[in-house]
Amino acid sequence: MPDSTCSSGFTNTESPGGSGTHDPVEVPRSNGKLTMAETKLVRPGKRELGDILVEKEIISPETLLSALDVMSKEDRKNRRKLAQVLVSDFKANRDLVYKEVVSFYAFKTLEINLATVEEESLAFIRKELAALPEAVRDMAIENQVLPFQLDPANTNRLFIVTPDPTNPEVFYTARGFLYHKFEIYYVPLSDWEELWKRVNISRGGYRDHGLSMKDVKEVEAEEDSALFEQAIEEEISKSGLVELVSNIFADAVRLDASDIHVIPVGEKTTQFHFRIDGKLTLWYTHTETRAEAVAAVVKDRALGVDRFERTRAQDGYAQLLVDRRTVRFRVSVIPMVGKEMRSKFESIVIRILKETTVGMQLKDLGFDPYAEHAFLRAIKKPYGIVIVTGPTGSGKSTTLVAALKTILDPTLNVLTVEDPVEYFIEGARQVKLSAKLDFEGALRAILRHDPDIVMVGEIRDKITADIAVKLANTGHMTLSTLHTNDAPSAVSRLFKMGVEPFLLAYTVHVVIAQRLMRKLCPRCKAPAVNPDKEALLRLGLTEEEIASTKFYRPVGCINCIKGFKGRTAIHEALSFTKNIRKIILEGESSIDEDAIRNEAIKHGMRTLRQSAIELMKRGITSMEEVASATVEDD
Repeated sequence: MPDSTCSSGFTNTESPGGSGTHDPVEVPRSNGKLTMAETKLVRPGKRELGDILVEKEIISPETLLSALDVMSKEDRKNRRKLAQVLVSDFKANRDLVYKEVVSFYAFKTLEINLATVEEESLAFIRKELAALPEAVRDMAIENQVLPFQLDPANTNRLFIVTPDPTNPEVFYTARGFLYHKFEIYYVPLSDWEELWKRVNISRGGYRDHGLSMKDVKEVEAEEDSALFEQAIEEEISKSGLVELVSNIFADAVRLDASDIHVIPVGEKTTQFHFRIDGKLTLWYTHTETRAEAVAAVVKDRALGVDRFERTRAQDGYAQLLVDRRTVRFRVSVIPMVGKEMRSKFESIVIRILKETTVGMQLKDLGFDPYAEHAFLRAIKKPYGIVIVTGPTGSGKSTTLVAALKTILDPTLNVLTVEDPVEYFIEGARQVKLSAKLDFEGALRAILRHDPDIVMVGEIRDKITADIAVKLANTGHMTLSTLHTNDAPSAVSRLFKMGVEPFLLAYTVHVVIAQRLMRKLCPRCKAPAVNPDKEALLRLGLTEEEIASTKFYRPVGCINCIKGFKGRTAIHEALSFTKNIRKIILEGESSIDEDAIRNEAIKHGMRTLRQSAIELMKRGITSMEEVASATVEDD
């Protein structure tokens, strides 16, 4: 390993946070692929970083004192830096905090225009990472260190980018690259993650893993079961299918896909689709091996799935290490018909279970003030029922988990019954269902298990509805979900299941209807020229709103999918007021959903359509997305 010289804003022997002062660092302006942020980088003489953050109102004085208190209680050897504590423990704005950290310690900042980063630059990063010993490469990934390019003025100097240049491990990792000199630059975390994603995702690279199968003999149509399995095994052993499947799983995680669809469309043609922001997108078509061999490799990755069983539906789980992060997958397999009689095709759908969403708090879920207040007030009551409703994939589980994390307390016994269990919730006892313990049996057992809070995955029939009501009536808080189009129809659904009106009126506190809407890509969205006025009026906007609103349309760029990037939730919060309860009690043979909706709107409820329109008026989503994701208010 070369004896490297570092230019990073502090000397090799000085740790960030020392008491010494720094000379100003002049940042050059590059006319090449990089654009340097020209900043006056002078560390003030006796001022502390925390004081600067308070002075600029990035954090409050109370937050600073609390953060310092946390640091004082940590082991000196493993004590985190102030910026790390503020961001991770107190949810301070990371970009604002580290902007001051960079200035305070005289680091250089690198502005990367991700829209113009060429494939040549990405190939350079891949090549340099691949040349590292495995241990050093793992260290680089763990510490978020990437080689970006060589210094145009000195090809022996490597430019390295990281979102945390104060991390001492960054320096030691940088020394592992095979260059005599290097410079460490700060980039915002979002830019680093986007760059890392593009470095790792390359559909063209799938064919570089020895996937040529020209020497595999065609299997006769009359092959028996033994010969069939032998042929499949030969294809797997001679191909790079295992690595191909692992790479596609990893790409889906890096692209924030929610699902992977593995679809056989021919004897030797398998398509891989990713569901990104709620829409299926064809990601890769594999034409080198039999579709059954691809399915066999995918099934091999899952626990609880029999690779040799091709005539019945199966469910299982898989686990993969992606970028040093453990990710779980839920695997569903069903047999399907193919054109060729001998084909034994199976459709496979893999749900990606992202543990990061479990750390999300209610305030991060996009609630409007009225909905958030109604939801928080309901879940903090000692007993009753709280329901989140919406279609499959609308984020109901995420909302319930965030609600649980809000009210979790060591003094409370929290039990969950879910099928399947998608996320592990620290502090809750999650019941595992099996052939010997079904949903109904688990709920009945919970009644004798001294619960305080119970989360029921779904109220699916009269039996589970009755048990949920019984839990609420005996002094327990019950959180659950339903599949209905809006909040008022959830009341009607429970009534039709057989729940008596007086029980409905006095056990349910709030019903939250939820949808996920795609967000316009902030980098490429463009103002809509002459938007369709008639369409906007049909959506529910007034003439005045149309005249005063600037509407945007999707465009599409390298950082998004057809002009959209990410999703956000819209909510409809039906809080059970006295008048709402009165309407329910008056329903003898049916529930008047329109009366409930109108009364709730008078009380402040915003419908799903109204919530979506608000996002459109703020430039977050498009007119077409509002029309497709919500229905017209009656």
